Amino acid sequence: MKYNFILLLILLTNTIFAQVTVPEEYWIEDSNFEEKIKEHHVFGDDDKLPIVVEFWVAFNAENCFADWDKIKNAVYYRVDLAKAPMAKKKYKVRMAPTLIIFKEGVKEEIFKAGLDLLLPTNLSEVQGAIDEINTASKF
Repeated sequence: MKYNFILLLILLTNTIFAQVTVPEEYWIEDSNFEEKIKEHHVFGDDDKLPIVVEFWVAFNAENCFADWDKIKNAVYYRVDLAKAPMAKKKYKVRMAPTLIIFKEGVKEEIFKAGLDLLLPTNLSEVQGAIDEINTASKF
């Protein structure tokens, strides 16, 4: 039992430190969620970047979307579900990680973890969805 506790403590410590790579300014919660998913003008009022929001939980941090910093032509935010119960309920997030791509506050695309808690997508698929959203909004 003592060894199980030590192993659990090591796993939790690794999980917490693994998330330090996402700077504080990329974290949002219920108090600023709606504001963040509707902002980010590129050049003018009609040219807003899509917002990629990753719904995250500490116990499954090892399965987070690791390529967040490689996303192009979009803005990334991460939400700790423990700090955003209203957003979780509104967008019906049942599994974490879950990625939702918003354009001007409207949900455009969603990628959800399965029962295995793994996100069945990669940077290429997410970037493809972002590019498609950006192309569609030009017409």
